[in-house]
Amino acid sequence: METRKIFVINGGQVFGHSGGRFNKTIFDTTLDFFSNQPGFEVRSTDINETYDVSQEVANYVWADVVIYHTPIWWFQLPYGMKKYIDEIFTEGHQKGIYRSDGRSSANPAINYGTGGTLHGRKYMVTTSWNAPATAFTLPGEFFNERSVDDGPMFGFHRMNAFTGMEPLEGIHFHDVEKNADVVHDMKLYRQHLDKILIAPSQPPPKGEEKGNEGLF
Repeated sequence: METRKIFVINGGQVFGHSGGRFNKTIFDTTLDFFSNQPGFEVRSTDINETYDVSQEVANYVWADVVIYHTPIWWFQLPYGMKKYIDEIFTEGHQKGIYRSDGRSSANPAINYGTGGTLHGRKYMVTTSWNAPATAFTLPGEFFNERSVDDGPMFGFHRMNAFTGMEPLEGIHFHDVEKNADVVHDMKLYRQHLDKILIAPSQPPPKGEEKGNEGLF
């Protein structure tokens, strides 16, 4: 069995009134999930702890899948998570994350964003929100019926596309400050991991052909 390599990042920053507990729980759930699955090798980083920038670049280059866990503060990544990305991606220039912005001096108007060197890798993101899910879906509510991925996280997804990585379906947790149900949410999350990262790689039942939906 081929070993698949998973790099997990906890961006649940400890700051102010936020203890980062919800995202730390998701992070720990991810590590526990893969510890009980054969055929996976896992590396992990918590942005609240000291990390080596060169090693973090190596982790991206090493991984088949990068899993990000982050809360959303004021409709953006926490500043510690953004700092982590700025440091690692800057260090990763011509060291495996991207070689350039993809353009050439002969025609600089085209091909922006095609200089990534992480092609063939996937990424998945979980986010946590004070906002309820209905804030994104109901007419007249705050996000004007625009989804998390097409709204506040659009730039995050373009950032990963710049490196050459492709998205796996993520999962977003809502209303976690006032109405969190951690047990239920972690059950849903484990089911999500199974659907996205385990089930596609399982052999099909005897007599059935497997399609091309596999993860790798």
